[in-house]
Amino acid sequence: MEFLYTYETLKLEFPLTKPEEASFVILGVPFDGTTSFKAGARFGPALIRHATLNLESYVLDYDIDIAELPIADIGDVAVVAGDPRKTADRVRETVEEIKRANPGALPILLGGEHSQTLGAVEALRPRSYVVFDAHLDLRDSYEDNPYNHACVARRISELGVREAMFGIRSGTKEEVDYAEGKGIPWIHARDYSFDAFVDLVKPLPEPVYLSIDIDAFDLSLVPSTGTPEAGGLVFWDVIEAVEWLVENKKIAGFDIMEVAGENLGDITALTAAKLLFYFIGAMGSRGRF
Repeated sequence: MEFLYTYETLKLEFPLTKPEEASFVILGVPFDGTTSFKAGARFGPALIRHATLNLESYVLDYDIDIAELPIADIGDVAVVAGDPRKTADRVRETVEEIKRANPGALPILLGGEHSQTLGAVEALRPRSYVVFDAHLDLRDSYEDNPYNHACVARRISELGVREAMFGIRSGTKEEVDYAEGKGIPWIHARDYSFDAFVDLVKPLPEPVYLSIDIDAFDLSLVPSTGTPEAGGLVFWDVIEAVEWLVENKKIAGFDIMEVAGENLGDITALTAAKLLFYFIGAMGSRGRF
């Protein structure tokens, strides 16, 4: 099928399924119109897809070959350069198209700037939003733009979606006060533990949208990202949390955002690609699709 705002680009190399028949539908969002430090997030989707060429499709941990799962890759959204709101509208409309064609499909976004998560959340209307991120992203506006990447969690909160944040180690006093006033729980990266994660996420209503800003990880794993912060999480911390969510909560959508860079084989993209395979593998091994 054809989508209004997408175009063909580099895709996963293993056999793909038609989107109307797939359990997982991958969509790239090559946007970095409000990036405030290091540019390059527009190349994130292509870098992640290329990095998957380095990976075995068989995931040892789950005894599953994800190449045998019904996965579609519909290419990338044609972004509106410099306009995060109009681009998010295109993301929203594309995700809505996916769900109309295949209500059981689980959309997976690859990005690209974190501002674009808003479009997917607007389309899917989850009851909860679980995010791994170095930043609170609760600013009302940044650089005179309420749809800046630093505002995405604030806009999602205003939709009435419950939120829980993990790996945080950067934010303003105003953002901390907003989180406290709205009852948004968050855990600093230095205080993160699996038990703390479960305690916060267990009572959240379903379905859950899971968003992973790649800068949640330690810098050694993700040197190429828009707003890098020292002191992040290790890979297995996040995988353990993903496994718990897949096992215990209905997932409405998933994304990996803020992958940047300009060189193929970038470490950040390799981390994101492995994370993508683990998420799909965890879902498939548990029959959660």
